Amino acid sequence: MAEALKSGDKRWEDRNWTSGDGLKLHFRDYPGSAERPPILCLPGLTRNARDFEALAQRLAGDWRVICPDMRGRGDSDYARDPMTYTPAHYVADVELLLAAEGIERFVSIGTSLGGLMTMMLAAANPDRIAAAVINDVGPEIAPAGLARIREYVGQGRSYETWVHAARALQEANRDIYPAWDLPAWLRMAKRCMVIGTGGRITFDYDMNIAEPFEAEQGPAPAPEVMWGIYESIARRPLLVLRGAHSDILSAEVAARMKVRGAATELVTVPGVGHAPTLDEDEAIAAIDRLLARAA
Repeated sequence: MAEALKSGDKRWEDRNWTSGDGLKLHFRDYPGSAERPPILCLPGLTRNARDFEALAQRLAGDWRVICPDMRGRGDSDYARDPMTYTPAHYVADVELLLAAEGIERFVSIGTSLGGLMTMMLAAANPDRIAAAVINDVGPEIAPAGLARIREYVGQGRSYETWVHAARALQEANRDIYPAWDLPAWLRMAKRCMVIGTGGRITFDYDMNIAEPFEAEQGPAPAPEVMWGIYESIARRPLLVLRGAHSDILSAEVAARMKVRGAATELVTVPGVGHAPTLDEDEAIAAIDRLLARAA
């Protein structure tokens, strides 16, 4: 994993927009060329804008990179109604961000939930998608991975120190990133956790995002609906990334995504599960190839 910037090396502007139900939502805005479409980076279910820091640092300047915190994550407000923690509401929030920024055409890079959101954004108007990365998710989600997510999401654990937090992440996720050392797990902890009440380290999201899962609404529309939605984005320059050991995107579903997309490149990232962090050599090279098609 790439090293995070020191605090004095900040390269982005912290900005805000407002949701339809009045929430103040936050995004990082990395400046870049106005001659190219901006890159929109959409994170996974329990993650936030910090997930894309290494990618944004590398691309900023040549590209404008926008990294939102979705409602209930990072520096964005928590929802008043937990049942608005659904993909449809997240996409509506992003549509308002795009409108506020006057963005009519963009590249979307979405990890997990962010990949589902990317497909849904394309369904509304595929021509505005200059290119897209769908990172380790597809129109069908493998049951084993979905069950694993249900087990951990919304569990309000806290830790005494960053090392304790990193060790807990390692214990729970060592099969996903088996080659990582303690410094890598520390960097991951600081991506997805913050210092909370009483100085303890906590996850940086509203634990109530679990409520739609408990209500059996699931993380996305039904597979037959999502395959229809996928057809919209499959017509655009598209990169599908899959972790070799993913329990969310099966090899079979990934292969079907490739077949249905004439302009789709499928890349399997070795040695990782769900989801590639986008700073692996294979992911970096594949994203660069895609962006060359979008410029």
